[in-house]
Amino acid sequence: MKRLIKSALFLTVLIAGLTACKDRTTELITYDANVPVYMPFDEFRASFLKSAPIEISHPGKMYFKDGYLFVNEYGKGIHVIDNTDPSNPEKIAFYEILGNVDMAIKGNVLFADSYIDLLAIDITDVEKPVEIDRIENVFPEIVPEGELWYPYAMVDKSQGVIIDWKVEKITEEVEKYNHGGFIYLGGMDFMMNAEAGPTWTGGSGTGGSMARFMLNEDYLYVIAVPTRLKTVDITTASAMAVVDSVDMPRNMETLFRLENNLFVGTTTGMLIFDLVNPKKPAQISSYDHITACDPVVVDGQYAYVTLRSGNTCNNTQNLLEVVDISSIKNPYLVKSYPMFNPHGLGTDGDLLFVCDGAAGLKIYDKSNPLAIITSQVAHYPDFDTYDVIPMNGILMLVGTGGIYQYDYSDPENIVQISHITIKEE
Repeated sequence: MKRLIKSALFLTVLIAGLTACKDRTTELITYDANVPVYMPFDEFRASFLKSAPIEISHPGKMYFKDGYLFVNEYGKGIHVIDNTDPSNPEKIAFYEILGNVDMAIKGNVLFADSYIDLLAIDITDVEKPVEIDRIENVFPEIVPEGELWYPYAMVDKSQGVIIDWKVEKITEEVEKYNHGGFIYLGGMDFMMNAEAGPTWTGGSGTGGSMARFMLNEDYLYVIAVPTRLKTVDITTASAMAVVDSVDMPRNMETLFRLENNLFVGTTTGMLIFDLVNPKKPAQISSYDHITACDPVVVDGQYAYVTLRSGNTCNNTQNLLEVVDISSIKNPYLVKSYPMFNPHGLGTDGDLLFVCDGAAGLKIYDKSNPLAIITSQVAHYPDFDTYDVIPMNGILMLVGTGGIYQYDYSDPENIVQISHITIKEE
């Protein structure tokens, strides 16, 4: 009898389950979403070209090499500026590189990202740049950012490269009471230089502290996605090859190299890698801090780290931190200073330059790391700053107002010597 009761109970449950499946209903929902705009792969990979100089609208990262200043136009390409006379910089060309954010230069070759690809461009003659190699899908998940307050529609990568988004109404069938529709774009990262040409030196140039690319002799390190560092062999620029890929436990933001060490700024601290084997960086230590956007520069015994609040940083503190790296395996915090909203920074000798967001450019004497905040040399408060490159007495700065340059050869008498304005929209 017990067996019969159990069988009857099982049958009842089975029927109830089948009935429930049969009663499951769907509904049509309509909502606004970011819909991808695709460019066919063949068209995208034939899109690089050089044009006449254009107005600077949204300046991003910058790079200096052999008298030329290269400034990123966010997501569109690179402005080439003849900066042999910093008091009279001259825009001479624009390189149209779709989806460009980062760059690095070794010898006469410019390396640049273009959405998902990595390009090598021969700039022996800056007026006649030539794309000599391209590695496809080095940055497989990079897409432009859509409208902030809308979800993202489903992506079909086979249709091409996503170059934009447009907000459209989406209608889809979903299970009733399953108010889906808000399709998160998981796994994708937003990206939120004469007739004869210059005489290029054989080494690399100098980038700002917000760099996501870093050169080391015949290798280029790139942040492919926030948690993956790739090593690219550029011994022969026309035959680049990815030779190593390392997954990280943290979200990386910036790269800085000093001799045989690579310093990685992450949202939760600084990672230090040994480059004795340049093909395969090996982590040797870390320094932890609160979750924050985090550029890093290193000068001798100390690393300088700025932490800032922001939409993607999940942080409410704005700080300048000084970290002792005399023991590369055991870095420790020396001093932390309050800031307004610090971004990029740079050092030269005893001077520390900090781009403090809307609070402007701040210059400090860092000879005493315990008294930096009370040793302010100068403050230029009237513009929003992003990143700097200090070099041989000339400070190159990029901000929302354009490209600024200062002569700091006399720290007691720092003067602005030029300004390239941006196009107002």
